[in-house]
Amino acid sequence: MKKYKRKELESCLQQVDGFEDPKLLLEQYPTRPHIAACMLYTIHNTFDDLENKIVADLGCGCGVLSIGSAMLGAGLCIGFDVDTDALEVFNRNAEEFELTNIDMVQCDVCSLPEEMAKTFDTVIMNPPFGTKHNKGIDMAFLKTALRMARTAVYSLHKTSTRHHIQKKANDWKVKMEVLAELRYDLPASYKFHKKKSVDIEVDFIRFSSEKKTNEGMT
Repeated sequence: MKKYKRKELESCLQQVDGFEDPKLLLEQYPTRPHIAACMLYTIHNTFDDLENKIVADLGCGCGVLSIGSAMLGAGLCIGFDVDTDALEVFNRNAEEFELTNIDMVQCDVCSLPEEMAKTFDTVIMNPPFGTKHNKGIDMAFLKTALRMARTAVYSLHKTSTRHHIQKKANDWKVKMEVLAELRYDLPASYKFHKKKSVDIEVDFIRFSSEKKTNEGMT
């Protein structure tokens, strides 16, 4: 398997097609190749949580995190998203990269069945931030991810919500590590955006269970 340097990975991920018509209600913003490469390179090289692992990508959109995971040697990466249009783009991307260790499921991430509990080694995601009409959806994604992961969850969250997320992690008996503070360059995807792009400060966080049970995850 080819060993990718971070810049090589970022360059490859720039070839991934993004949303053709992003949906505001789903908070569809692309994960920038730079951020995706930073996340995946750290997950792979620092924690060895990708190679030969079963990986879930929640709210996968057009598949940039899934494709990067597959390129870094995931045993299988499955992307989950509610939007069929995004998954069509994802499918085209996967075919263009000629990846066989990748799959996708159309579903509501927050309504995944209990049978999915602990079926993945690693869960990666860039969830909706929970703005506009989706207040609290970021934590609903996180709760689902923590149920699904055997080892760790890697996620992006607005830095301004760090205290709230740390409190939830403490309540859920989950270890939380902020691996990096990143600047998320949001492009002007929607008509109401006045500026060409806006920088948002985000935390790249690793969550891992301090104990095996999910008791108290409410």
